[in-house]
Amino acid sequence: MTDTTFTSTYRYGANVHANNIRQHYLRFGGEAASTGQPLVLIPGITSPAVTWAFVAERLGQHFDTYVLDVRGRGLSSTGPELDYDIDTCADDVTAFIEALGLENVILAGHSMGARFALRAMTRGARGIDKLVLIDPPVSGPGRREYPSKLPWYVDSIRDCAQGADLDTMRTYCPTWSEEQLRLRAEWLHTCYTPAIVQAFEEFHSVDIHQDLPAIEVPTLLICAGKGGVIQEEDREEIQTLLPSIRITTATNAGHMIPWDDFEGFFTAFEDFLGTPL
Repeated sequence: MTDTTFTSTYRYGANVHANNIRQHYLRFGGEAASTGQPLVLIPGITSPAVTWAFVAERLGQHFDTYVLDVRGRGLSSTGPELDYDIDTCADDVTAFIEALGLENVILAGHSMGARFALRAMTRGARGIDKLVLIDPPVSGPGRREYPSKLPWYVDSIRDCAQGADLDTMRTYCPTWSEEQLRLRAEWLHTCYTPAIVQAFEEFHSVDIHQDLPAIEVPTLLICAGKGGVIQEEDREEIQTLLPSIRITTATNAGHMIPWDDFEGFFTAFEDFLGTPL
C-alpha cells in the first residue's frame, strides 16, 4: 500500500526564462502529487512566493504545485527597465506555463494574482482546466475603491528595506503570528515599489469585470467573509457576467484568507478541485 502521508511536499526553487524575463518559482508535490495535475498559484501584490509556502505545502499533497514570484517581487526579474501593467504580468503567467510545458493546469490567483490569472485567460492562456479566483479586487473606473490604501504597502516596504523588526511589522499586520511576521520582514524588501504602485493604481483604473464573460473553464471565486473586498452586490454582478461561476466564502477570514483561517481557506474550495484539501 502506497504511503501518501508527507511531512513536507517542498521540492525545489528554480528559475525559467519566460516572456523575456527571469521567472522564479517554488515547486511543491509529494511523490504521488508530483506526477499529477499541475496547479499554478499567483500570489498577491506584496507576497513573494515563499510567503505562500505554508499553503503550497498543503496543496502539494494533492497537486504538482508551482508558486510564482511575480515580476518585481521575490527572486524574479525586477527594476526600472521592466513593464508592470496587468497585460504584461498576465502574459508572464501564460509564458511560464508554456515554458514548463504544463497541461491541464489549475490556475489559481490571490488578490492581484487573481486579476492576472483572469486576464491571462482572456489573452490566450492555453491548457487551463480550472480557474480559481481568491478574493480579487473588484474596484475599477467608477467603482468602489479598494479597501486598503497605498501607503500601507509603500511604507511597509520602506521599513523592511531599512531592516524592520517584529514590533514594526506588527503595526502593519497585528493579527499575524510571529513566524508570519518574520517571513514578511525578511522578504518584503524584494518588492519593487514602482511595481507595487502600478498594480495598486490599476486596481482602480483597470476593470476586470469585462474579462468574465469570456471564461469558458470551470471557475471558483473564493470570497473573504471579513475582507470587505467583495461584497454582496459584487457577487451578484459577477454571477450575472459568468453564470457558471461557483462562489464560496471563507466566513471567518479577512482578505489574507489562509493567514486568518488556514483550515477555512481549504474548506472554501469545497469539492471544486475534485479532492478534499
